[in-house]
Amino acid sequence: MPQVAERQDDKAGSQTMRAQLALRELVMSGEMRPGERLSELAIVERIGVSRTPVRAALMTLADEGLVEHMPFGGFTVRSFNEVEVSDAIAVRGAVEGLAVRLAAERGVSPMSLASLRDLLRQLDEAVALVVADSDDFEAYVDLNARFHREIVGLADSRVIERQLERVMTLPFASPSAFLLAQAQSPQARQILIVAQDQHHCIVEAIERREGARAEALMCEHSRLATRNLANALRSRKVLDLVPGAALIHLRGE
Repeated sequence: MPQVAERQDDKAGSQTMRAQLALRELVMSGEMRPGERLSELAIVERIGVSRTPVRAALMTLADEGLVEHMPFGGFTVRSFNEVEVSDAIAVRGAVEGLAVRLAAERGVSPMSLASLRDLLRQLDEAVALVVADSDDFEAYVDLNARFHREIVGLADSRVIERQLERVMTLPFASPSAFLLAQAQSPQARQILIVAQDQHHCIVEAIERREGARAEALMCEHSRLATRNLANALRSRKVLDLVPGAALIHLRGE
């Protein structure tokens, strides 16, 4: 009997995760539009799971901030304006800033620093290719995401990692969210050079155990995403390159 109960729990968990992933994709892709009321029965039919995991998925997405409760019951897809997106980026920058400050103050192992230095070298090469008019911008995007993950990991704080996971459930808050949109900007290469110089300065501050400097640099680094946001908001075509763009409301739409 315990084994049967365990299999049933595993199946229920699998169905709930399937519902969460499918529903999140429908929202992110814009197939379910901001302001649209979400019918449990319609979602059940669409993704092929029962109402219980769908209800659990809706509660999870509400906690993540992607959908919201209606006053008289049910859920709708959220939309985000420029200020809210900018705030999400600022929160992510503040959490990352705390992570690098703690890493600097607590100290980082030579092995971890060597790994970061190697990653910086790879980023330097990716930036050089882009500056030389290469179309291989996605290589930089992948390396940049890895850099941000590793640098936050230096704090060795599950509390910070959980808070970062929470803010980055809003896809446009992630460090790489606006990079493909940035690639469409005439200033793309200049911004990339500045961003890479900031990467080097942050690692240097951590190595020298300059916590306040590392934190300030990380917060300043996040502001480049805010600049990219302002550029992307001038064009829906460019904005559509941003993950979760369907949730971002342009003035005048």
